[in-house]
Amino acid sequence: MTPDGILGVVRAFCQLRLAFIALLSCILITSLRASPAQFTSYSRNSRHILEGNWQSCREADGRYSERVYDHIVNGVPKFEVHMGPRREFAIFEGVQDEHRAHDSPANLLKPYRIEVEGNLASHEWKIPSLNLVFTVTLSGGSRGDCESWYILLAPSARPKPSH
Repeated sequence: MTPDGILGVVRAFCQLRLAFIALLSCILITSLRASPAQFTSYSRNSRHILEGNWQSCREADGRYSERVYDHIVNGVPKFEVHMGPRREFAIFEGVQDEHRAHDSPANLLKPYRIEVEGNLASHEWKIPSLNLVFTVTLSGGSRGDCESWYILLAPSARPKPSH
């Protein structure tokens, strides 16, 4: 192969490499955009009903995402948990298909909207009627178009038997 032929192959390789890098960059940038409502589950304790990271992001229409978790035990609907939009949370007895307003008297969480001071926020609700404790804490990584929350929903501690 002549030097000009080798130089042509090297140029073609470099152009292909640049195109590949550009493609990877586009994929990475696209994946960093605000995504729909996400809940990443992880638990250190099998008694916990929900434990993990909830992220509410601004969607294309300017509204923040919401996710609803239906808690069903042995086919019986017990309650539903609303996470989002943004800083709103709700728990309702029973499960239904229609969306329920978070400011409704049926919402067992008061207040239902968490106030953020600086970049700090946390709240714990005790729900005796369902024997639950629900805790939310604003997590690191929250920014203008997304808020990230650590959530923990667990049964209330059982009273110790008296002797």
